[in-house]
Amino acid sequence: MESGWIIRKIIYNSNMKKIIIMPMLLASFIVFSQEKIVTKSATITLEASVPSFQPVAGTNSNVTFVLNPATGEVASLALMKGFQFEMALMEEHFNENYMETDKYPKAIFRGQIEGFDIKNLTEDYKDYTIKGKLEMHGKSKDISADAKITRSGSRVTFISDFEVNASDFNIPIPALIKYKLDNKVKIQIIAVLK
Repeated sequence: MESGWIIRKIIYNSNMKKIIIMPMLLASFIVFSQEKIVTKSATITLEASVPSFQPVAGTNSNVTFVLNPATGEVASLALMKGFQFEMALMEEHFNENYMETDKYPKAIFRGQIEGFDIKNLTEDYKDYTIKGKLEMHGKSKDISADAKITRSGSRVTFISDFEVNASDFNIPIPALIKYKLDNKVKIQIIAVLK
């Protein structure tokens, strides 16, 4: 009699475990199936030019950009040594004197696209606001930027323009050349994600 009760208890517990484990497995599958869209060839252009002087502009076309289409979260990583300038001397000064790329090798942005729903994207650009945090040169700053986003088939194109102050990130601009280099740095990022 008692052995029958023990067997029923074991079967009951085994079934309860299945009932608990199955939803947990399904939930974890759903979480992991939310694919992120990634590119490693986004482009960031920065410009700190002052009128009447030689343009100070650099471009990095090997930037990682990630979009979670389910949540509207974005993240971007740029290796600072990836920026190329028209003049080799300008690039050298950027890496050694300003950005100190050996000490601070990367810039990272993590943020959220407000009101984002991938189902609402069309071939026409839609305007969005992105809020997040930019980490660069050992400092972190909250950023709000405008973005234009479009979708054509499985391809999502993201364009954002914003400005940061070099002084907010403790990027030194020597007094001797302050008249040639603007503290306000214009930044543009273009990412085509598939």
